[in-house]
Amino acid sequence: MATRFLDPKEVKQIDIVEYLEKLGYQPEKIRNNDYWYLSPLRDEKEASFKVNRKLNLWYDHGLGKGGSIIDFGMLYYKCSIPAFIQKLSQSFSFHCNPKLLQQPEANAPQPDEALEPVIKVIAAKPITNPILCRYLSERKIPVAVAKKYCKEVYFELRGRRNFAIGFENNSGGFELRNSLFKGSSSPKDVTLINTSASNEVSVFEGFFSLLSYQTLQQNCADLTNFLVLNSLSFLEKSRPLMEQHDKINLYLDRDEAGMKNTQTALKWDKKYIDKSHLYKSCKDLNEYLVNKSVDQTRQNRFKRHL
Repeated sequence: MATRFLDPKEVKQIDIVEYLEKLGYQPEKIRNNDYWYLSPLRDEKEASFKVNRKLNLWYDHGLGKGGSIIDFGMLYYKCSIPAFIQKLSQSFSFHCNPKLLQQPEANAPQPDEALEPVIKVIAAKPITNPILCRYLSERKIPVAVAKKYCKEVYFELRGRRNFAIGFENNSGGFELRNSLFKGSSSPKDVTLINTSASNEVSVFEGFFSLLSYQTLQQNCADLTNFLVLNSLSFLEKSRPLMEQHDKINLYLDRDEAGMKNTQTALKWDKKYIDKSHLYKSCKDLNEYLVNKSVDQTRQNRFKRHL
């Protein structure tokens, strides 16, 4: 059976947020229906690419351009409308009206099997690159701490090679960060780090919060396991895993999305404890570490409340 191409009306029903996640992009912040990203269309350090999920439209403030998913696809792949629609029809499956999508043949490869990852990891090795070491230093993370949990990862994105600090998840995918890039390779998953036969788990939204935690506690013996969600969308899915522990310490971001998810978890069970008050004047643990220029006294005070 030949592939039936989606028409433009069907394509426009595809969730842009989910589409970006499949490309390896995660929002820097979420405010109501607005999802803010580091632009997938150019290099930048401050998120200025917005997706309104309710309207399912995007706008890049740096470029002064926006529109539907079709407008984005044409710029992202530098192709025509028919070429982009063909790419979607042959490779992707997204959350839109299921009646609109062609049912695959019984023996046909599933979309994810047929799709070559947009971010292709080429190599992963111990961190030595001076540019990445400088990036860690800017975020106040000792290289020795980062080496314990991360790798120096070389990857290819849209035909261009790059490198980043890579944090591996339980399924073999990597969260990738450098001073100009934030993304992830497939598959996307959480990262569970079992440090001991602990009955506690400390939960973080991103891996730089884990690295900041380790920096703040000054290499003391680990008395807790660690769970890095790598995306807030994994919080509820990770509930059975978290609740295998007697105590669940939440170190989620103090932005709107993080605090909302913290409040949701606190209602699930008394096991959940909100630890974000320790950095209440900052967005997350790393901002606390960077902006507060943490001295010995602050580190000791932080340790007493871990």
